[in-house]
Amino acid sequence: MKMLRVASLALAAAFVALPVSADPIPLARISDYLNGLDTASARFTQNNADGSVSAGTLYINRPGRMRFEYDPPNAALVMAGGGQVAVFDPKSNQPPEQYPLKRTPLNLILEPQVNLGRANMVVGHSGDETRTIVVAQDPENPDYGTIALVFGGAPLALQQWVIVDDTGGQTIVTLDALEQGVRLSPTLFNINMETSSRLGRN
Repeated sequence: MKMLRVASLALAAAFVALPVSADPIPLARISDYLNGLDTASARFTQNNADGSVSAGTLYINRPGRMRFEYDPPNAALVMAGGGQVAVFDPKSNQPPEQYPLKRTPLNLILEPQVNLGRANMVVGHSGDETRTIVVAQDPENPDYGTIALVFGGAPLALQQWVIVDDTGGQTIVTLDALEQGVRLSPTLFNINMETSSRLGRN
């Protein structure tokens, strides 16, 4: 786990290049912002661990729901809902690969009550007058990986995250302007419905 923590901190520092002496946005304010993030959508660019780059639209419906919808011709889809994360492979005629949301660093921003002040949750916190970076982990399960969250401060908004998973793989998601308070259909986050639709069972 020490290697993962060092890797995530080094990557976060490289991306935002923040002065060491600058004052970051307080963790309590960032927690309040995330807890107030009910529904949202944004265009995103994703840099994957294998060096590939993809783009699409992100949908968030807290708590516990998120959808990464990739642009054509990429028909892949990643969904979080019902306590699970599902990865749909367009080249497969099998149900999606699934694993518990709690085992992913994204759960730290999707859980019902975000509290970045919890002991051993934040392992990095730095910033300047324009940006703040927070590196967090599940304090009870640090081996699940870390997430480095980048926020702009005028006004406060989530701009980017860097995930280092339990294998050491790094995924970078950069958001365009995050639009909050959007109306989202519950079907966007229904893994069973999406599975049935893709396998021709509806």
